[in-house]
Amino acid sequence: MALGRMRRRTRATALFVVFAAAATAIVLGVWRPWVPAPIESPVLASEEVVTVAPAPLVMPEHPRVFVFGDSWTYGSAASDPTLGYAYLLADLLGGETTVDGVRGSGYLKPGVDGPTFGERIAALDPSLDPDLVIIQGSINDRAAGAAGYREAVTAAWDALAATYPDATIVVLGPAPHELPVGDATARIDQDLAALAGGRGWWYISPVQEDWITDQNYLAVIDVDLGTKHPSTDGHRYLAESVAAALAELVAAPVTEAGGAETSPEQ
Repeated sequence: MALGRMRRRTRATALFVVFAAAATAIVLGVWRPWVPAPIESPVLASEEVVTVAPAPLVMPEHPRVFVFGDSWTYGSAASDPTLGYAYLLADLLGGETTVDGVRGSGYLKPGVDGPTFGERIAALDPSLDPDLVIIQGSINDRAAGAAGYREAVTAAWDALAATYPDATIVVLGPAPHELPVGDATARIDQDLAALAGGRGWWYISPVQEDWITDQNYLAVIDVDLGTKHPSTDGHRYLAESVAAALAELVAAPVTEAGGAETSPEQ
């Protein structure tokens, strides 16, 4: 009996301490669900890659867009996956989208519903014939490290370009699911930007463009049932951000030989 009362008293004391700590955190304004536990993961210096100026981004009036990526492309945490950003792009671009998103998938990491990016690309239908390919992500390679990463990306992109030789390919880098942006996510973003630049492909970086900040984090990311994926409103925001970024690329000046810049035809 005494032991039972002591255990109950101990549990009650522990619960009081937990609740008191939580209340204190809220009062002090330090409860931030987007902040991960500290990890030791230094950013590795990216290898030097010679950058090639991208060709003008030209799309027809009603483009056929193929969006390839991970769970964000799948539409995870939207009230319906078809409300994910990749699907919403169709109306924003005035065309149609074909979506291939596999949860948990990356260049090195197999996904929940399918294999790695490279293996998935090898199985794509060449007859799809898109005008634009957007290859998104992925933060899923964070734990895999830098070893072999660039080689896996290069092989996957070689296969993608060979499968759709007439398509314009735009790389959409990883978007942070937690803030501050983790070292591993930053390294992936830097590697993808460098490799895209080496091919003369346009690169869109949600990290560098600060699409997700302390100010809008909880409006974009569902930290509860969505397990830190974009909410339905978050997917709408991402779709609008991608569409706006593509519009900027269409209007971007192109650097010619000798350093002169020209604007696309109006």
